[in-house]
Amino acid sequence: MREDFSQAGYGVRFEWGPAGAKQLAPAVSFLVVVDVLSFTTSVSVAVESGARVFPYGWRDESATAFARQLDADLAVGRRAVTPATPWSLSPAALRRAPFTRRLVLPSPNGSAIAAAAGGVDVAAGSLRNGSAVGRWLAGRGHGTPERPVGVIAAGERWPDGSLRPAVEDLLGAGAVIAALREHGGTALSPEAAAAASAFAAAVDIGAAVADSASGRELAGDGFAEDVAVATELDASSQVPVLRHGAFVPA
Repeated sequence: MREDFSQAGYGVRFEWGPAGAKQLAPAVSFLVVVDVLSFTTSVSVAVESGARVFPYGWRDESATAFARQLDADLAVGRRAVTPATPWSLSPAALRRAPFTRRLVLPSPNGSAIAAAAGGVDVAAGSLRNGSAVGRWLAGRGHGTPERPVGVIAAGERWPDGSLRPAVEDLLGAGAVIAALREHGGTALSPEAAAAASAFAAAVDIGAAVADSASGRELAGDGFAEDVAVATELDASSQVPVLRHGAFVPA
């Protein structure tokens, strides 16, 4: 793919989905994955509790084998939670679940982006920790043309499998980018500047996400509490980074 699409020359860059991650990863010093509803929000909740979180791209029988191989507990689908399997992609359920030292968290969106990063360092960003992630990266010299950061909004999927840009991930990415800019990040690409502007213009983040297509979908399915957890703006100072296959505190 042409170099133009890597947003070359900018210190902070922004793209969508696994394809965007594959494009930016070779050209940046750090990649931030943002999947507000709910992968990276769940990562923040689990890492806060002391768990090591292993991302996995598929929610099928291979995930069970992967968790067994790691001697880890496996997060199941939201509706599959039972007393025997209390961990899921629901951040609200994770708060209620017993402590686990090692957790495999399947997600076709957020996990796929983490996997697409190749060898570049990865952080998990969300509305809960956007300021913390941006501040931490800028404090270590990332976010300049010499050490650029790529921020990837996961988005959702249409029934045909194509990417559906999602407002909650645009706002979550904008939160990270705005914090990067505030704490020393320079030279935002037009794409990154647009995401930061969307975040700055949002008067009520909680209402915007709750009233979005994704927020309404979750609430309609009985998981409005997950939307509430995901919109706890800057509630967390934790910066989960991917180390040896697992998200752990920076």
